[in-house]
Amino acid sequence: MPLGLLDLAVIAAFFGLVVALGLTRSRRKADGAQYFLAGRTLRWWLIGVSIVAANISTEQFVGMSGSAAGNVGLAVAGYQLLGIVAITFAGLVFLPRFLRAGIYTLPEYLEYRYCPAARSIMAAYTMVIYVAVSITAVLFSGALTLHTIFGIRLTGAVWMIGGVAALYTAWGGLSAVVWADLIQGGGLLVGGLVTLGLGLRACGGLERFLEASADKLHMVLPADHPELPWTALVIGLWIPNLYYCGVNQFIVQRTLAARSLKEGQLGILFAGLLWLLVPFAIVMPGIVAWQLYGDQLSSPDRAYPVLVRHVVPAGLRGFILAALAGAVISSLASLLNSAATIFTIDLYKRHWVPDASPRAVVVQGRIMTVVFMLIGCLIAPNLTDPRFGGVFRYIQEFQGYISPGILAAFVFGFAVRRAPAAAGIAALVLTAPVYGFLHWRFGQIAFLNRMAITFVVILAIMTVITVWSPQREPKALPVRTDFPLVPSRRILALSAALVAGVAAFYIVFW
Repeated sequence: MPLGLLDLAVIAAFFGLVVALGLTRSRRKADGAQYFLAGRTLRWWLIGVSIVAANISTEQFVGMSGSAAGNVGLAVAGYQLLGIVAITFAGLVFLPRFLRAGIYTLPEYLEYRYCPAARSIMAAYTMVIYVAVSITAVLFSGALTLHTIFGIRLTGAVWMIGGVAALYTAWGGLSAVVWADLIQGGGLLVGGLVTLGLGLRACGGLERFLEASADKLHMVLPADHPELPWTALVIGLWIPNLYYCGVNQFIVQRTLAARSLKEGQLGILFAGLLWLLVPFAIVMPGIVAWQLYGDQLSSPDRAYPVLVRHVVPAGLRGFILAALAGAVISSLASLLNSAATIFTIDLYKRHWVPDASPRAVVVQGRIMTVVFMLIGCLIAPNLTDPRFGGVFRYIQEFQGYISPGILAAFVFGFAVRRAPAAAGIAALVLTAPVYGFLHWRFGQIAFLNRMAITFVVILAIMTVITVWSPQREPKALPVRTDFPLVPSRRILALSAALVAGVAAFYIVFW
């Protein structure tokens, strides 16, 4: 797809504004709290937009649209819609406990709740998954989009995206990331909605689209569906959603940087409100692509890029490219920042150089941001191998090796005050072999249901350990009294309204 001078001007202006805003709003980040948590001063609107920008990338534009164009259809939006319920629950139940503890990272909380070994294990797991799976997948999906639409070489696109994200992330830390997200988050949602509108016009209007694609516009699929049966919605999908929204540094880091509990919870609710646009901005364009160009799709992951290539006219191409590239860069920047935070706080300062100066901590964070970007850029081109089954499935499948155990360690630790350190360590260590066994012997079971089975098995093991050898006295956690555990009535009312909106969508597209 050729780009005109107007397109190039739009791209230059978009990224010039992103980089300038990120760098200027993140000056003088001299210590860890400022660099990794933006000085704990973030407001709700900035938190909300940044969560959306971090979450929605071409991982969704390519992966979720591809699943919608394949045999899942609109039901793939359940990841995002039920994620709204999960993140609302996390904001009401998890976030107050994290803010009261005054933590930098989620592995740090496990040290307070269980022991130092639990912190180190979670930190190691999280870094491996971020670098080998999440960062790699975001780089690959973004590069694939640019390659398909604009003919940019896949490897070249990978390094271009990685370089831009690492530039302002390494310089400004979380402040640079969230302020850049303010522009990129709005751009990616507007870009998705514009693409849907152009696609519906190419279909002949909304009525023709709804009629021709009726079989794909269902949120609930049969129990024997190979990828997303309704049983997974009832049971299995809650495991990755609660892990992702509640105990995942990548998402939670913004709320840890909130200036108050109210700001953090309002930010989460604002993110949930924006997530209601995802079925329209991301999932339905994939179905439109299937309806219009299904015979041209060599793989489902090419649905969104093919749609853009065919329906976006000259003049808008620069904006769409900027929105897609911005979506990749925002997610990648957030992942790089979170991975560098965990490495620096949970490993470098906790075990290797405990007396490191504030300046040394920031320098180490910058170095690891660049290192993780380089590793991701080297791995990403290998995801063209068809055995991975598409980028979205690649991410979800490999997350199953750690997410059930990490979620179980937190949930059980919240609920059972006498759970001993051995229970937390068992949850973290046994997840990979349990899920791996299920993957090997029962691969025909939907991976979400395998996650649910793993979660139940881990909870049972933790229960046995706790009954056999309970903690004599509940561990005393750090407490900041300015963060109450009980949410306000206003927050509860807004949460109920948001969940009602999710329920209404399911009723309309049952």
